[in-house]
Amino acid sequence: MGRRGGTLPGGATALVLGLALLTGCGTTGTPAHTTAASTSPSASPSATSDAALCAAIVAHWSREVLDSGTYGDYQSMGLSNGQYEILRDVVDAARAVRHRQGAAAADQLIDRRSRAACTGRYRYGAPTGGPWQ
Repeated sequence: MGRRGGTLPGGATALVLGLALLTGCGTTGTPAHTTAASTSPSASPSATSDAALCAAIVAHWSREVLDSGTYGDYQSMGLSNGQYEILRDVVDAARAVRHRQGAAAADQLIDRRSRAACTGRYRYGAPTGGPWQ
């Protein structure tokens, strides 16, 4: 509609309606740019912390090493030298627990020790000593 209540000439009506939809005018609280991905309940609002990422990767490789019985190269695992030290400590402890208490207890120990060691390692942000530490 025009300024005085009349209709807009030609394609102007379509243009105004298109702009209103793009800018969100006339919607009921939902922005026009909202996508299915941004409204998904599984979408993460924040990034994974360094400590959580460390714990996940150390736990994963600890299980792999425990099952295979051999250690690989820490760089091929995507670990830093410090993370690899955590892995070795976790695997040593998990081997002893698996022998005495079984695989389920060893699995729980891997999660617990990985989380605790990585939380300590990243307590003050990134570890010092360079990216390989």
